[in-house]
Amino acid sequence: MHKQPTFVSAMLGALLTVVLVSGCGGSGPEPTPTPTKTPIGNTGSQPAATPTSADQAAAPTPVPATPAPAANQAPTAAPSPSIVVVNADQVNVRSEPNTEGAIVATVNTGQKYTLIGRNQDNTWLQVGENGKEIGWVFAEFADVQAGAPAAQAGEQTTTTQQTTPATGSGTYAPISMNSPDYGTQAFLWWDPEITKRDLDLIKDAGFTWVKQAFAWETVEGAGKGHFDWSKADIIVTEANQRNIKVLARLSSDPTANFWAAGNPTQNADNFADYVFALASRYNCSAQAVGCIQAYQVWNEPNLAREWGGNQPNPAQYVAFLQKAYAAIKRGNPQAIVISAGMAPTGDNNAEAMADDLFYEGMYQAMNNNSTGYFDMLGVHGAGFAAPPELDPAEAASNPKYGGYRFFAFRHVEDIRAIMVKHGDANKQIVLLEFGWTTDSVNAAYKWHGADAGITDAVQADYLKRAYVYAKANWQPWIGLMSLLTMPNLAWMDSGNPEGEEQYWWAIMRPSRISKLKFRNAYIELCIYFNGLNGQKCKYDPN
Repeated sequence: MHKQPTFVSAMLGALLTVVLVSGCGGSGPEPTPTPTKTPIGNTGSQPAATPTSADQAAAPTPVPATPAPAANQAPTAAPSPSIVVVNADQVNVRSEPNTEGAIVATVNTGQKYTLIGRNQDNTWLQVGENGKEIGWVFAEFADVQAGAPAAQAGEQTTTTQQTTPATGSGTYAPISMNSPDYGTQAFLWWDPEITKRDLDLIKDAGFTWVKQAFAWETVEGAGKGHFDWSKADIIVTEANQRNIKVLARLSSDPTANFWAAGNPTQNADNFADYVFALASRYNCSAQAVGCIQAYQVWNEPNLAREWGGNQPNPAQYVAFLQKAYAAIKRGNPQAIVISAGMAPTGDNNAEAMADDLFYEGMYQAMNNNSTGYFDMLGVHGAGFAAPPELDPAEAASNPKYGGYRFFAFRHVEDIRAIMVKHGDANKQIVLLEFGWTTDSVNAAYKWHGADAGITDAVQADYLKRAYVYAKANWQPWIGLMSLLTMPNLAWMDSGNPEGEEQYWWAIMRPSRISKLKFRNAYIELCIYFNGLNGQKCKYDPN
């Protein structure tokens, strides 16, 4: 038994930290499975909702003498300002006062809303929040109290900063995913000119999605309810204008110390308020500022460093995820909600939990029913030293590949097997991060980079082959595959971009606005993606 650093995919701005994890094997040193810090940049169709058991229990028994009201029937006005307090978990909020209405949100015990009205026989309550209607709740699962909703314990009472936004075009790329679909992470936050240039490059290459971090502290850092949408508006608008779909990563830099308390779950309500505001602003309607098609809720909670310094806990994460899911669906019922991807690691201690064990723990905490938690499961799939087609069993048995199954790109199939075992075969996986590094400098990464023979040409070949393999073997359950990464101009600030380990994963080198520094990977993928549509890559040197 000896020590081995885990896969740490930390956020931009954080110092590279090697977390020690234990593994069994021989007496010699083991390779370090630490592919990348997660780029953060700012420091098939959506499955149909399935009614929960609570919703089925909520269905009122028809009474012949009192016919059910029509869907468009105006509610009876509430006689006085009142609040509705939910008294059960997993209660569905519907678009109409009957069980045929679409599920627009899922609420839980203790959540409070303003009472707007009731149906004729008082079996359904119409509820709202912040002056906006949400939908209808079955009255048996809520208590009506007098007075305005009180602030939750520990919450700061503030006045929300109101900004009158310019509305978008109302015509956006559809909220759907192909199998597979093609995307990349990007750093679009700080420089509008780089934002436009890189989105043009993403579109030219044939990517249909961009993944961009919308870090909590950069939008609501001035205080609860005080939102700075200036950068977010530019990114969303520019992506929408190019018909590029947006996957928003919702998280917080672990070095920002943005938690009100050490445990993230104690901040779940405040975080849910933030994601509700984001989803409402970019809810793809004709009145919206713009359209964000999908949301990733947090990043790698199976690492303590990404979970407020606390020991990873799947039950805590799914409770956190459930509140964020409900908030996003209130803001945009059609948005795709994706769970966090986990860091591939084989360890299980106070610093990290093996990704497969964490996913198992999530399903146990959800009682094998992911409805109300996520629409698609997020997974991370770095290829390390292995070609994309390599069987994980070979990676586990051959020391040159690292000696564990998670050192293979196809470890994604191990996570898929967990989904199927727990009854989620009808939901897709979204590959939130994957790639190969060519690192020849950083000791923690070069073992599966340059030392493993991963050159620029090999990196390009492996990325293309990963998409080809997924298209041939993972349909229909694979959705978006978002690779690492477009470059970050900030890597140049130190004068030594090669010292930043993310530099070696990128499909281009960072460059000023007037220059383009392609790597083989960009050109190879540009030719492949455009060829799928019978077109040519404009940057193909041939």
